[in-house]
Amino acid sequence: MTENAPLFLVIDDDEAMRDSCSQILTRNRWRVETAEDGTAGIAKIRDLRPDVVIVDLKMPGLSGFEVLKRLPEIDPGIVAVVITGYATIDSAVEAMKAGAFDFLPKPFTPEEMRFVLGRALDRRRLVLETEALRREKKVLEENFITMVSHQLRSPLVAIQQYFEVILAGIAGAPDARWADMIRKAGDRVRGLLRLVNDWLDLARIDEGRLVGSFQPFDLTALLNRLIGFLSPSAHEAGVSLGWAEALPPGPARVLGEEESLEQVFANILGNAIKFNRPEGKVEVRLTAEPGWTVVEIRDTGIGIAPENLPRLFEQFFQAAPREGGVRKGSGLGLAIAKKIVEAHHGRIDVSSERGVGTAFTVRLPAAAGESVG
Repeated sequence: MTENAPLFLVIDDDEAMRDSCSQILTRNRWRVETAEDGTAGIAKIRDLRPDVVIVDLKMPGLSGFEVLKRLPEIDPGIVAVVITGYATIDSAVEAMKAGAFDFLPKPFTPEEMRFVLGRALDRRRLVLETEALRREKKVLEENFITMVSHQLRSPLVAIQQYFEVILAGIAGAPDARWADMIRKAGDRVRGLLRLVNDWLDLARIDEGRLVGSFQPFDLTALLNRLIGFLSPSAHEAGVSLGWAEALPPGPARVLGEEESLEQVFANILGNAIKFNRPEGKVEVRLTAEPGWTVVEIRDTGIGIAPENLPRLFEQFFQAAPREGGVRKGSGLGLAIAKKIVEAHHGRIDVSSERGVGTAFTVRLPAAAGESVG
């Protein structure tokens, strides 16, 4: 018998049963410990962390059912096998519903016990392998963020900077014949950087690291700032951008992480401009519902086909561009926006009519005592 041999714990108030089980187990070169009742058994489970627990259902004091209920709190990977008399088969079935892997009806032969415990060990190995794979996946995900940040993002930033230096004429006036090619290559590099940054955002959200600590802030001021920032782009596209009302609404304080929510509304407003029509409109409305601050962004753009609406927030999904246009972007913007809003315990909805326009509605929990004026 080696230290690497599986460890079994037999919990039974019948000394003869404990001895019989111990003999069967040791003959199979398995390690074995025993406990005379449920309380002692729980103590040994905490201390020894056995691979398999063999527990009698009917014991004075802490019953086998109570032991089963406490097992997941100690180690959810421990496999439990219950021992029961013929008169308590129904109880054994209930025990399996409570988490037991299998049961041994009394009386049982050594061969029957070895067979059931062999299956229990197979289950234990599967549980341990699954946990090891889960840990390995987590390490890979963490390493992915580091790899993307340093081994992909950094070289792309460097290439972009070299292009800017060349086009600025710092290394000499660029030849007109290849300056245009450098500009196009720079556009592709910027596109790759946006994709890499979106990947990083998704990875951070999944780890709960994108949204930082929540603080009260004025959502009206954030939206005002974005409207001002995006107005030149809207003007260039022939689209009017502004508040739906004649005057901006009063302060609307919400509890959240301002930078990540700015990313949400910048993405929605940017799409509303990009997928609009000449002389179209993008209107922002800020209202209050009980417990919520509601932002509606409505455009008069090309709209979204009904069959595409359910997939709009899927990662990498991109609806068809306007006629004659090409798809741009990573297809991650709205997926990221949805995750950010949900991390704020809010909700984002969309309605659209092809050829008429689209409306996004974002509901965020209002800061206590705050309302839109």
